[in-house]
Amino acid sequence: MLPVLTVLFLISYGLMTLLIVEQGNTIQSQRTLIQQLLGDSTELSAMKGKAAMEHAQTSTAETQANPTVQAPSTQATGSEKTPAAHGGGKMQRQAPERPPVPASDIADSRRTLMSI
Repeated sequence: MLPVLTVLFLISYGLMTLLIVEQGNTIQSQRTLIQQLLGDSTELSAMKGKAAMEHAQTSTAETQANPTVQAPSTQATGSEKTPAAHGGGKMQRQAPERPPVPASDIADSRRTLMSI
């Protein structure tokens, strides 16, 4: 009986060692992939920043080339009210709209827990 248990013990430790080695390889592959994705993300962010800067420069150049743009009127019409007229000089923020409650969040009476 002892030789059979010894063989099973050695086989189990061999399988466990193989599992540890494979997990190490998987972790290393994931680490490499994350580093590559981080590099790609950094490059993409730099490209977006450069494109935004170029867009801002072209829009600034266009506004300087066309100075005939009319400024908005500073007088309020009868239907418009200025914030200083009724708020004491402070602007009030509108409360953000709440999204509707999904159907999955509505309680199901069949699943209500009743305990004594």
